[in-house]
Amino acid sequence: NTTGTTAGTIRNMGATTVAQNSNVLYTDAASSVADVLPAGALITRIQFITTTAFSSAATITLSIGGTAITTASTITTAGANAVAIAATTGAAALVANVGSTDAIVTYTIGGTALSSGAGVLVIEYVVRNSDGTYNPTAYTA
Repeated sequence: NTTGTTAGTIRNMGATTVAQNSNVLYTDAASSVADVLPAGALITRIQFITTTAFSSAATITLSIGGTAITTASTITTAGANAVAIAATTGAAALVANVGSTDAIVTYTIGGTALSSGAGVLVIEYVVRNSDGTYNPTAYTA
């Protein structure tokens, strides 16, 4: 944690970005468990990769602890589809830090008379400490 303008004297530590994924089928029950994110995680991106086309437009919504963190994103195309983060205060706070304990991420998927469809839900996040920090507060040798 030094200051300066010379490489080697300026702090260059960061945190790792990782991802978890889960398979999703058109027949999945409401509030199916997608993943469990570690305490302190900061969600950076969510996407749905369609592996089998849905018979009609499907919507997917993700939640943590009953709070929707995404909008009801409509999946109509094959390949990677962005899942939009909800523009609410509660969602923003959970996306910025899932909390001081591990967070279960659930999803609902639906559509009109779905008879086929599958994909992979990918949640990317930054690994941090349970209080949201990612650098050690002190170093002892």
